[in-house]
Formats: sequence, C-alpha cells, structure tokens
Amino acid sequence: MRRRRTIPTKPMAVLAAIALPLSSAAAVYAAVPREPRAEALNRLYTPPAGTAPYRQLTRLVRHGDRGAAAGVLAMLRTPHAVWYGDETPEEVEQLIRATTRRAARQGRVPVLALYNAPGRDCGNYSAGGAKGTAEYRAWIDAVARGIGNRRALIVLEPDSLALLPSDCDRAGGAAGGHHEDARDEFPGEREGAAEAGEELDGGVDGGVEGDVDGDVLDSELFAGGAGVLGGALAGAQAQAQAEAEARLAAQAAPPVGADLPADVRAGGPEDARTDVGTGTGTGTGTGTDNTVTDTPGGRPAGHPAEQPAGQHGDPHTGRPTPDGTVKPTHPARPTQPTQPTQPTVRPAPTPAELRARTAARYAEIHYAVDTLEPLPGVKVYLDAGHAGWHSVTGIVGRLLNAGVDHATGFAINVSHYQTDEDNAWYGRLISSCLAYVADGGDIRDCPDQRWPRLRAERWLEIHVLDEPQEMKHFVTDTSRNGRGPWTPRAGSHADPQPWCNPPGRGLGIRPTTRTGDPLHDAALWVKTPGESDGQCLRGTAGPRDPERGTVDPEAGQWFPEQALELVRFARPSL
Repeated sequence: MRRRRTIPTKPMAVLAAIALPLSSAAAVYAAVPREPRAEALNRLYTPPAGTAPYRQLTRLVRHGDRGAAAGVLAMLRTPHAVWYGDETPEEVEQLIRATTRRAARQGRVPVLALYNAPGRDCGNYSAGGAKGTAEYRAWIDAVARGIGNRRALIVLEPDSLALLPSDCDRAGGAAGGHHEDARDEFPGEREGAAEAGEELDGGVDGGVEGDVDGDVLDSELFAGGAGVLGGALAGAQAQAQAEAEARLAAQAAPPVGADLPADVRAGGPEDARTDVGTGTGTGTGTGTDNTVTDTPGGRPAGHPAEQPAGQHGDPHTGRPTPDGTVKPTHPARPTQPTQPTQPTVRPAPTPAELRARTAARYAEIHYAVDTLEPLPGVKVYLDAGHAGWHSVTGIVGRLLNAGVDHATGFAINVSHYQTDEDNAWYGRLISSCLAYVADGGDIRDCPDQRWPRLRAERWLEIHVLDEPQEMKHFVTDTSRNGRGPWTPRAGSHADPQPWCNPPGRGLGIRPTTRTGDPLHDAALWVKTPGESDGQCLRGTAGPRDPERGTVDPEAGQWFPEQALELVRFARPSL
C-alpha cells in the first residue's frame, strides 16, 4: 500500500525554517523546547495560534531575523487563556467542549476567559455581549454543558465588576469618547482620619445627592451582615429590573451599553473614582509612580469587550473556532446614517435605570458563579480590577454583591500592567477583607493598598485569623506586566490612555500554578500577548496613535509591532 505523502502546513514550514539556524540566535533568545518549562507550568493548556502571528513569523524568517521569530514563537507556545464572547449558546457549547476535550487529552488545564456580559465595556472598544439577562443565562448554561466534567480555570467577565453599568457615565460611555477616570477616591485626609479612628467611606454611598451608588452596600441588602446577598437584594433587583424595563419600553431609552448623554454624567458611585496617588504605602520598591491614571476599564485589551472605557484594550474581538484558533471579527460600533435624518431624542437613563442595570449585572455574575463553580473540575475567579483602579473596600463590596462567597476567588490585573508585587499585595488585602467581613467585621475597617505596609500587616495579624485554605484565593495576569505600568510624559497627550497599547512593555513571568503564596493560585497569561487594545487616539481626532505614530489595529487583532516589543522587553527574558 502506498504511503500517503505528508505536505507540511505553513505553520510547520515556519517552525522548520526557524529551528534549523536557531543556534545563531541562542545568545539573544533561548531555544524553544517542545514543552517550554512544563514542570513550572503545572500543565496549563496552550491554544493554537491564529494565522496572523504565523504570517509575522514568516516575514521575520524571510528577512533573516530568526532570533525575533524564535522569540515570538516562544510567546505563542506559552500557555494562555482562550477567550469566549458573542457566540450563540450552541456555538460556545461546541467550542468549549472541543477546547476542554483537547486539553484533557493533553493532560492540561485550560484557562477560559468568559466575556459576554450585557452592556460590556460601556459600549466602547469591546462593546458587545448578550442582549439581556435571559440571553446571558442561556449562554452560561451552554458554557457549563460544554465543560461537563472536565477541568478548567474560569476568569469570569473581566471588567464586569470594576466597570459596572453605573460607572459608564464616568467611564467613557458618552458619545464623545473621552472618559474620565472611574476610580475610587483616596482623599488626602484618609490615612489621618483612619489614625484618628474615623470611619473610612470605602466606596460606600456617601450620600452625595445625585450620585449613582453602584455598590449597593446598604446593610439591609445583606443577610446577617456576613456579606452574603440576601432576599432583600434579590427583591430589589427584581423590582428595579421590572421598573427599568417598563420605563425603557415606554420611553425608547438606549439599550444597555449605549452611549450616555452628557447630562447623565454628573454623578457616579463613589467607588468608581480611585486615585491611589503617589503614596509609598504599597511598598512596591519599584520606583514607579503609583498614581492611578488608568481610565475606567482596567481590563483586557484586545478581548471581546473592552477599551476606551477602561484601561485595557484587549477585547478578543474574534471568535474561537473548534480548533481553538480565533477568527478576527470587528467589534460592534455605532452605525451612522448615510443620509441626514430627523434627530431622535433619547431620554437619558435615570439613576433608577442605572441602578437596575447594575443590579442586573450583579445577578448575572451571581448566576454564572452558581452555575459554573459547582462543576467538579472548575474554579471560578471574579473580576477585581487592579491595584491602581479601585480601593480594596470598594472592590470587596462589588465582589460580595456578585457572589464571590460561592466562587473560588477573584482575578487581578487582567489585560493590565501592574507589577507582581503590587498584585500580590492587593490580592492579599482583598482576600483578607473578604474573610474579615465574612466573620462579621465592618468592611470600612479593612486596610486598602495605600496604607503603609507595616501598619496594614499589623492590622491583618490582629483581625484576620483564618487559615489560607479557608479564604478566597486569587489569580493574576502577568501577560504584559514585565516592565510594569507605562507612565506617559506629563502633558504629552490630552488623554494618555495608559492602558491602551502602551509602548515599551514586556512579557511577565510565565504562567504557573506554583506561586509560593497559599492565596495566589496562579500567575496566568489571561490577555493574549500580541493582540491590540484598540485604535488608541489619546485624545486626538486620529486616525494615528500619537504615541506610536501608527494606526493601531482594532481591539483583539494581532499587533506585530507590539508583539516584538513584548518579546524584546520581556522580564524575565524568554
């Protein structure tokens, strides 16, 4: 019987072209083994790369730059998350079943980033998501069926809690596209007040007239003060949802995620305004400015739903195919009529409507946790933004409202650039505050990341007595934090967008579940390195990115120049 001739695919041909002369680049890039540092990765899954990265590899090889090609190849072969969002329930069930089965056959654990919450990214770069709560629940049910009894780590809805619907008026939801920082306030008197024994607001509604309190931290909405959502919140959510739907139907208000008129942007949850300042209390020792300059969207750049609204631009705007690759699609953008039409006056969402949308967001995340966490091989981590975005007390309130009590824990720094030290400390503070509140403590007593390190550690020793196995754990995204956050030159841009394709960033530590910290379950590459955060304009009319001098690819598309930067400035090096 004649043997069938095997024709190498383009990716295999590229690999062969790189492998032959790789020794000439050994001084710059380490050789790429078949299983890169498998013992340190604890068997995390690597999805197949798309065609765009291999086209870049082909060009590099043809131009003789095999060292750079080897670096990009090593990046592609490092375990990273698979993103899902915008698929139909039938599609996502099929895709996730294929991914989890493939990973199981390899003896590996996949990281699944689920990104389909209604009103995603305040309708900005990564706009999209399910059309409503019922559709989202059906989608989550399909995800659960696709996973079945197989193992998976789930990063649930990046930015969904750090960027609530009630934050959108401050997060760039307005038509102008310029967004204010959606960050927690850290008043200069905060530490002094704490020393004097005064209560800290911690993102709780301060009673400012007109503000939209996205945290809903009133004590009557909690059961027994333990931080678990009670029947009062469920009833409030249902009533607010019904009232909002009736009002929207009667007034033809814009759908979730639509741009909010300027007159609605007068308020916002206190917790949505974070200014960590330049205090040294975090003890990072990095020498970088810890002032929070990120705008509302501290999440993935280039993934299905994020960008100008926050500090990420990593929406996976493509849909994974059954083989695990991603077919690029264009993020949903508002369409403009080709002919002048009579302007339609849309009433601005009222505070009650914004509250209803936020309550719905909490209910949606809670449903996803209750559906996915009980699966035998699954661990679910909720969105917790990053240390330069929200205060500890602010994000803890949101996590409690979203059902973190029923989840494994939370995810930090997704698609962002905060340092490993800052992430680990922020995670410990959040986990400790959750434990303190669960034991009946007042959330407002918890230390935040701006407290002096020694003072915060003394507080933890006295007030948090739980063992690590009894506390909520966390994972961090190290895909692009090797060089830490980018600090733009003062006055260099009207809106620096430091989260959006910042220059000179590098890959961080390789994914591993062996962190040496009992609360830190894993360092992961959640954001796919090399994918654009979006067409960053930094306050200009565009179309060029004024910092780079180029037109950046749309969110989620491959960005060759940035991919090379991440490899070149990786710390540790590849």
